[in-house]
Amino acid sequence: MGKVKVSTTIDAPPRRVWAEVRQLGRHVDWMDDAVAIRFTSDRTEGVGTTFECDTKVGPARLTDLMEVTEWKEGKAIGVRHVGVVTGTGRFTLRRARGGRTRFTWEERLTYPLWMGGRLGGVVGDRIMGHIWRGNLESLRELVEQGR
Repeated sequence: MGKVKVSTTIDAPPRRVWAEVRQLGRHVDWMDDAVAIRFTSDRTEGVGTTFECDTKVGPARLTDLMEVTEWKEGKAIGVRHVGVVTGTGRFTLRRARGGRTRFTWEERLTYPLWMGGRLGGVVGDRIMGHIWRGNLESLRELVEQGR
């Protein structure tokens, strides 16, 4: 199981960052690898929310099945990946100096054998880390510019 952790500091208070991040269906607005999100539960936020996320990385496409396992209002969202790629993910928001927010995204993923298994995971983690750093830059711009 590989681990990817990326962070950024956003020039906005945690409540404003949370207002964007809590809207799971809008993650496609700032995640380049997320093409579409479809909720498979009646709820769209909070623990127990389930959804499918169509993901595209280069020519590879898959549908990631996820369940929200943690929801700490204004502070954290945790998910479990139960599709082709399995594992856990977590967003955390922490107040930073000057009224800013330190936003961290951490994933622990296991890739199936047809995606290279453990070796594919090493490559996949590097690729995903690069993509997710870009995603956090997009989130930062979205929140700071109020798009």
